[in-house]
Amino acid sequence: MLTKGKELATTSEDLRFFTHVARLTSLTEVARELGLSLPAVSKRLTQLEEKLGVQLVRRTTRRLELTPEGLLYAEGAEPILSQLAQLEEELGGESAMLHGTLHINASFGFGRRYVAPLVSDFAAQHPALTLNLQLSSQPLNFLNAGIDVDIRVGSVPDSRLIARRIAANYRVVCASPDYLARYAVPQHVEDLAQHNCIVLRQHESDAAIWRFSKAGKEHRQKVQGSLTTNDGEVAMRLALDGHGLILRSWWDAREAILAGKLVQVLTSYQLPSADIYAVYAHSRQTPKRIRCFTDYLHERFEALFTDEKK
Repeated sequence: MLTKGKELATTSEDLRFFTHVARLTSLTEVARELGLSLPAVSKRLTQLEEKLGVQLVRRTTRRLELTPEGLLYAEGAEPILSQLAQLEEELGGESAMLHGTLHINASFGFGRRYVAPLVSDFAAQHPALTLNLQLSSQPLNFLNAGIDVDIRVGSVPDSRLIARRIAANYRVVCASPDYLARYAVPQHVEDLAQHNCIVLRQHESDAAIWRFSKAGKEHRQKVQGSLTTNDGEVAMRLALDGHGLILRSWWDAREAILAGKLVQVLTSYQLPSADIYAVYAHSRQTPKRIRCFTDYLHERFEALFTDEKK
């Protein structure tokens, strides 16, 4: 029985090891993430392939490429490891420490400013849990990305996913006091045509059309300006430097507005909401580590945003 248990433990460690190999692009990255030497990682992969009797990875000079057998092994590993972690959690009861690995994704700006500090706090509370936070500039194909929880701002169209709203968020139009002192403060959406608007182009959206609503009526305004960027932090910097009006989420503009560095305008209009969601896959029973993490995010974000007024 002891030998059998040792074999099962070894198998689970093999699965965990190979999920790192499958997710990363080189053995050097695997070694760096696992805190091992490159020869040790290469030897472990060779031993795993010899044990299974198949080649799992094609090694090239530039990157790793999974063989069909490696792809099958990687695809099978994730649900097995997830079930093992869930079983350990449930057997341990509600007060038990969280175990397993939690893969989290967020956008660069929101992830750096808000998600990373909360991941740090959560990790301190759950030292037996391994957390992997990755930041991305483009929306992920969630079901193929190996992500447990994706923190998204805005709508979540995929009905195959669970989207839990963890905080209300809205969009605002604002500019620096210096810019508004030099130009007339816009009172109506149509006034934007006379202003220099900083256009943020991301994710192939029509960023030059700003959409509003008021008293049940929709308003669409084409904007233009001398400055365009694809980076939110750059757009905020340009607005703070007095170059023009900007349309941004409250989470991004809040600190500058509360500090008086930016002034919100057109407050009698509403813009499309951009609520913050924790997105994860449907499951017969959501793993405890995902439930606890999303509960934690909801609690912290609600405390941060709820009492703030426009």
